[in-house]
Amino acid sequence: MQTMLFAAGKGTRLKPLTDIIPKALVPIADKPLLQIVTERLAAAGADSVVVNVHHHAAQMFNFIKLLRLALPQVTIQVSDESDELLETGGAIKKAIPLFRRSEPILIHNCDILSDLDLKEFYNESQECDAEALLLVSERTTQRYLVFDDDMRLVGWTNIQTGEVRSPYKELAAFNGRKDMDWRKEGLRLYAFAGIHCFSPELFPLMKEWPDRFPIMDFYLHHLAEHKIKGRLAENLHLLDVGKLDTLASAENFLKTYVC
Repeated sequence: MQTMLFAAGKGTRLKPLTDIIPKALVPIADKPLLQIVTERLAAAGADSVVVNVHHHAAQMFNFIKLLRLALPQVTIQVSDESDELLETGGAIKKAIPLFRRSEPILIHNCDILSDLDLKEFYNESQECDAEALLLVSERTTQRYLVFDDDMRLVGWTNIQTGEVRSPYKELAAFNGRKDMDWRKEGLRLYAFAGIHCFSPELFPLMKEWPDRFPIMDFYLHHLAEHKIKGRLAENLHLLDVGKLDTLASAENFLKTYVC
């Protein structure tokens, strides 16, 4: 299993902690997030982990040296974004030379903790007919991905503003409507969970994209010609540790759902 950890973010929501350490090294129960998630990936069968770095990059390089010693069965490579933070899509594009072309890449946000069976999710991405498989949940939020009944991605919406983004004209026509009953349109709204599998078959499409771009923009642009699907995780326990108010509950979350 080959994987990528998004760990380059500045962690502005975790200030003042991230004034002195990168978000990926913020400790939960005396163990940095980067280590927690990397160990989870290794336990699921990952033999290759690519970590992108930017904020406090020197600290990240030093810690990754220690991780390599602690997890000798895993090849941990660094995609260095010290000069410029490339966002999620640009991060994948820059790291292309570090990936094998023979299998999907499991991509995981470093600040996401969950009880997801990562191996099962990865295996599902290999068996399904999609070029990207996005983990989604029924979490309450303002921004949702829009899927058809076959769980194929067809668009994105912000239900607070009514904004709709989709290459399909009939769906884009709903832009600005806050009163949409999506179910009546045969569509489903789910929240992205920060974990997805990406096929190397999509790499050639990235040549036309700039160095810096969000991966969700890429998915929304190419979804009509390429099959991008969602996988609804029922009874998923997930915690976004990107905010100070979630740090206090993170240790108990790990003990209850992850460890």
